Amino acid sequence: MIGLYGGSFDPPHRGHVELARRAKEELGLGKLLVLVSSDPGHKRVETPADVRLQLARAAFPDDDVVLDEHARTIDTLRAHPEWSDPVFLIGADEFAEFLSWREPDEVLRHARLAVATRPGFPRERLQAVLEQLEHPERVMFFEIEPTLISSRDLRARLANGEDIGGEVPSAVRETIRSGGFYAA
Repeated sequence: MIGLYGGSFDPPHRGHVELARRAKEELGLGKLLVLVSSDPGHKRVETPADVRLQLARAAFPDDDVVLDEHARTIDTLRAHPEWSDPVFLIGADEFAEFLSWREPDEVLRHARLAVATRPGFPRERLQAVLEQLEHPERVMFFEIEPTLISSRDLRARLANGEDIGGEVPSAVRETIRSGGFYAA
């Protein structure tokens, strides 16, 4: 079974890595393909795609990491019919917004969703989304430990010259330092 994990990874942090690790463990994924969005359709990203790709490769050294040229998940899935019923990994916050994605029910026809939840996340927010889907049985949940950091917070800290400590894998930290990425 192939897992797909998409995002801007600007920069990838320990929460991203933990979600991937737990998904592989819980779901028995044979392969994980990390899709670094070249130009995400849902948000503005200033860090160049090639930099984010390099950082994601440092964060996920045991997985296949590629640049995804499609702005929307459904377009990526349609472009790759060879992925036979993949599992697309997302966090609970993303799933709470899943109905705003382009063609969410069509996404579920092409892939199953594996949603990482964390203790204390309001289950009613997830249930409200499930109730509006044509195929809620194609959504599964697994739990991860909460991470109190975001890529946005890390970019701000780096721009201010602050240390990001253990918030990112050491290979990502070294790649940022050696490449001069996010420098003030």
